Amino acid sequence: MAPAVRGLKSLVWKKLKSAIFDDCRKEDEWKVILLDDYTTKLLSLCCKMSDLLAEGITVVENVYKNREPVPDMKAIYFITPTKKSVDGLIDDFISKSSSRYKAAYVYFTDTCPDNLFNKIKSSCARSIRRCKEISVSFFPYESQVFTLNVPDAFYCCYSPTFENTKDKDAVMEAMAEQIVTLCATLEENPGVRYKSTPSDYASRLAQLVEKKLESYYKTDEQSQIKAKTHSQLIVIDRGFDAVSTVLHELTFQAMAYDLLPIENDTYKYKADGKEKEAILEEDDELWVKIRHKHIADVIEEISQLLKEVSSKKKATEGKLTLSSLAHLMKKMPQYRKEITRQVVHLNIAEDCMSKFKANIERLCKTEQDLALGTDVEGQKVKDSMRVLLPVLLNKSHDSYDKIRAILLYIFSTNGTTQENLDKLIQNVQIESDSDMIRNWEYLHVPIISSSAVQQQKQPRRDRSSEETFQLSRWTPLIKDVMEDAIENKLDSKEWPYCSQCPPTWNGSGIVSARQKPKASYPDERRSNARLILFVIGGITYSEMRCAYEVSQAYKSCEVVIGSTHVLTPRRLLDEVKSLNKPKDTVCIKDE
Repeated sequence: MAPAVRGLKSLVWKKLKSAIFDDCRKEDEWKVILLDDYTTKLLSLCCKMSDLLAEGITVVENVYKNREPVPDMKAIYFITPTKKSVDGLIDDFISKSSSRYKAAYVYFTDTCPDNLFNKIKSSCARSIRRCKEISVSFFPYESQVFTLNVPDAFYCCYSPTFENTKDKDAVMEAMAEQIVTLCATLEENPGVRYKSTPSDYASRLAQLVEKKLESYYKTDEQSQIKAKTHSQLIVIDRGFDAVSTVLHELTFQAMAYDLLPIENDTYKYKADGKEKEAILEEDDELWVKIRHKHIADVIEEISQLLKEVSSKKKATEGKLTLSSLAHLMKKMPQYRKEITRQVVHLNIAEDCMSKFKANIERLCKTEQDLALGTDVEGQKVKDSMRVLLPVLLNKSHDSYDKIRAILLYIFSTNGTTQENLDKLIQNVQIESDSDMIRNWEYLHVPIISSSAVQQQKQPRRDRSSEETFQLSRWTPLIKDVMEDAIENKLDSKEWPYCSQCPPTWNGSGIVSARQKPKASYPDERRSNARLILFVIGGITYSEMRCAYEVSQAYKSCEVVIGSTHVLTPRRLLDEVKSLNKPKDTVCIKDE
């Protein structure tokens, strides 16, 4: 089963449509919708303004801001159960004579604490027609990718200043609650398991999720205990695979987000002498088609598509350039949208390639040899330092790239000596950024080698028969986990279940021990099996790609991957560097 494009996004929209808009629908009655920062982002990820118009919404407002009253219209409040959002609601109905709206339909993303609920009750209960909790407190980032609303989760989980504090427990609780709302949206009650190393964070979070799932399904609308579904949720700690977070990736999406200044999925470029912006999103079919392909294939494919369009009218002579394409759009307005998208992606690809040719190409060979411990011919790397040195001596590489190479060297040797690390930092003159290396210890990744603690290297799946580009030989560890889970090959000592009676689950159709087999089981299995992975502390674009590749290869199972946030190597190094610095305020949930 190839998941439909926008799978997770369309599921969230379907849930919101049913729980909110269908719930308060009246023919020909227009409404205002009030959102806070979190729900604004959530709605923007899964619907367009035209979708809201179709649901009878004429105005979208921010609940925090001062607004003009519209006393003859009813208002939908889709907000998080936080003090700031609830105060915004109460202010709108503080007195009957000055109410901003005719009535309020209130929908919370999550469980509303009793103190806030009582505050609403005592302040404006008369004006409220509905008050419901709908359990959607995660972001559907892509069709098979989700993130959580826990801004400082990385710092709270890994900073030594937060060790054994109530804030750390609060972060774990917040993450567990949000993961349960994902499971609820997918209508799954999965068997929960976790990676037992390198820290106990995965175990703690998995236990919390299991407990909250049990509680959620005991108190669902039918008040029935829902049996475990044909799905697995695996919780992993970020230190499980450090290599994939710092390696230069050459697949299109991962490479673009690593090398180019793409902020909030927005790429800025110049065309016709003007500054333009393009949003990289799944509504763009070409983006969905090429984002996981190798950069070499992407350039070839886009050039081919552009040639096909231009051949429809011999409008471009000679070499295909971006300026000749601008000319082509003027001559062929019917293809404007199609060509604009192709031009955007060609711009991105050319931007990536100019950076690649300048510096990255030389780095990639070194990185792949260090990550795999073997060279292109499959020969074992005997001296990792000899492989690393040319990168450190090259003046054209910036300090981030040198730090990434040093980290790969350290990861490959399972840590180095204090003396060696000090020398590396001094010689490369990265003293001010040395915490980008040293602080990996807080993620339980060995930086200083110790004879007492010898971390076992993860055994890898044999991929020697798979076709790869020479500079893209590394496969993220999470892909092995996905495939082993579906084939039921994960070691239950390393990957224990939280539940006492774990489902004997695999992607080919072994029935859960908690569920009675049904006659139509194999057919149902094909469309219902799900593997959900959650990584504490961020996921990379290459790990996101693996979810799609594995779903495509194992048609019987859809893989959904999520984390606290999506990482780029540079962002991660900045976050690692800040781990041992005190923070004045820490945000556990967006207020």
